[in-house]
Amino acid sequence: MNNKSCPISLISVDSNIARINAFYTGAVVVVYLITLQVPIVYFLVLDFSTKLFLKKEYSLLFMLASATKNILKFESVKVDAAPKRLANFFGLLFTILIAITALLQLTSIMYGLSIVLLLCIFLEVVFNYCLGCEIYHIYRRVVN
Repeated sequence: MNNKSCPISLISVDSNIARINAFYTGAVVVVYLITLQVPIVYFLVLDFSTKLFLKKEYSLLFMLASATKNILKFESVKVDAAPKRLANFFGLLFTILIAITALLQLTSIMYGLSIVLLLCIFLEVVFNYCLGCEIYHIYRRVVN
């Protein structure tokens, strides 16, 4: 099967909130890279974990993104939730790896992971392009 695919769910989310959330996540990553304060990465791990395993409404960055969307009066753009959830899993994985490499003082690897995460965030925020979907597509091709 050569069709590109993303995971699909019957739940929809607001793409604008997801993109604003990604922007704030990227800003937090940049602050981390400037300060190198590992608790900042812990915050991101907690925020991603909250969105994935509890309720997204409990996430501080989600609350900030929702408020920003309302203040800026952006319209809701509903999209399938599964690709956004997959992106959150990738974000969680990357932030955990960044925290581990920072604690182990593997600076080059930490910077490399941070740059890849920022690239993914940039693509989402600016182009509404989910690199996670591409990775999922490659994974499905390898598995099948």
